[in-house]
Amino acid sequence: MCTTQECPSQTTTSRVGAVTRRAALFGGALVAAGAALPATAAQAHGRRGLADLTYPLTTSFPAFSPGEEPARRTFVTIENDGYYMQEWRILEHYGTHVDAPGHFVSGGRLATEIRIDELVAPVVVVDIAKRAARDPDTTVSVDDLLAYERRYDRIPRGAAVFMHSGWGAKVGDPAAYRGTDAAGGLHFPGFSPDACEWLLRRRGIGSLGVDTLSIDPGNSATFDTHLVLLGADRYGVENVANLHRLPRHGATVMVGLIPYEGGSGGQARVFATW
Repeated sequence: MCTTQECPSQTTTSRVGAVTRRAALFGGALVAAGAALPATAAQAHGRRGLADLTYPLTTSFPAFSPGEEPARRTFVTIENDGYYMQEWRILEHYGTHVDAPGHFVSGGRLATEIRIDELVAPVVVVDIAKRAARDPDTTVSVDDLLAYERRYDRIPRGAAVFMHSGWGAKVGDPAAYRGTDAAGGLHFPGFSPDACEWLLRRRGIGSLGVDTLSIDPGNSATFDTHLVLLGADRYGVENVANLHRLPRHGATVMVGLIPYEGGSGGQARVFATW
């Protein structure tokens, strides 16, 4: 007869078996409970506008520069350890993520310092998809913002202003999503610095969001929009998904930023409701 210390595999096997039995029993109970839910609950949920604006975090999502993609590996398994867990190596600015002020501003606020009330905001969607299809270097301009307000309503103070360029259709092809040309230059839409400054000065917005790799257009070498926005102690959200599903006004966005210690930003689960 061996001791527990001498027979760890037997202990693990016993523990895993117990967990599996409990999971099967509990899972069966949940299925039965789900089947008993009234149809009216599902119907009520269906009437509510709810959209996930987050891309799944994968190792194949287009990075800003090739070589910045993350890596992952299985760390433990249910079969060997009783539970499953992965290990990731990842940059903060990958996938659907937030740029905190400290990303470009020395001494600027970091991920842990962005308040919850800043991460929940009315969201407006400025649609430039038709123009972007013709000109990948186009930007959201002050004229676009004025046209938005003429058609919908005044952009509210503290709003998240999101650009919809239709770029999500290219996300499965990293070169197309980056808009890479023969010389390696990038071409995708963003916000102009003038539009960003107008939104800050005239409307007091809380954040910008884009369905591309950067709030600056891809051909920017100076990142002026980043400097304007983050220099004003606001944050940006990049690689936002499914903006075609949002109403152009009247929705609320929630940005579930991971508060990395010392984070210049970080991945976020972003969703909207209306």
